[in-house]
Amino acid sequence: MRPGDLFAAHFLDHRAPGASAQIAEQLREDGLVTLDQLATRNDVLAFSSRIMTMSAHRDSDSDGLTTIRCIPRHAGRPGYAGLGNGELAPHTERSGLPHPPRLMLLVCSQPAESGGECLLSDGLRVHADLLEHQAGEAADVLARPRTAYFGAGDGHPTQVFTPHLDGRVSIRLRLDALARWSPLVLPHLSELQAAALRHQRPVRLVPGQAYLLDNERWLHARTGFDGDRVHLRGLGDPRFVLPRGFMPAPPAFRPTTRPEVLSWA
Repeated sequence: MRPGDLFAAHFLDHRAPGASAQIAEQLREDGLVTLDQLATRNDVLAFSSRIMTMSAHRDSDSDGLTTIRCIPRHAGRPGYAGLGNGELAPHTERSGLPHPPRLMLLVCSQPAESGGECLLSDGLRVHADLLEHQAGEAADVLARPRTAYFGAGDGHPTQVFTPHLDGRVSIRLRLDALARWSPLVLPHLSELQAAALRHQRPVRLVPGQAYLLDNERWLHARTGFDGDRVHLRGLGDPRFVLPRGFMPAPPAFRPTTRPEVLSWA
């Protein structure tokens, strides 16, 4: 294992006896599992169906998987950046839904000629980073209800950090043209983006390799690329108990009781 190798550090053999239970436990603990030996679409479907109840997407194929590659006609269209070849900012998959899918599986079928590297940010570390600065003001403001709106006309009012009754916290984010923000949040956006980028770590996938992440904990991104990069994506909810988000690092997260903010930038 190379120092800082995220793929090696989170790898599990999904073909080993008891692998499904191990995968569930690692997702509960770390929110991330890396995999290999998913060489064909049937392999990906079989694994996805074992781990999650798959949900359809606007761009998914009839089997529920989405083929992620550059489609020139989508270039520049808001909400279609994943089907281009540009870089993607750290984000939550399907952030504009009331309840985004809990799990995302991304499998490499064909890497780009250059670029196209996957980048992951642990929401636990991003949250802890913001708590450490300015007495946690950014983390507090970013948890105020309905201070963000993600998506187009059918999107969803929400917030970046959502505290739960058991003390855990979920993260939800997008930073593209389909994100709108309360004026209270605007002064903290650069701090949030800097923290998300500061904690990004690369995951270098070759054909048949994949990562499976908790979509309420990890943000994912991508560098721009050249060439015919092809990945398969599966989205859905786990077939096992998975607590919401993450347990924040000390100092403890302080849920806000301030009134909802309903104005947008």
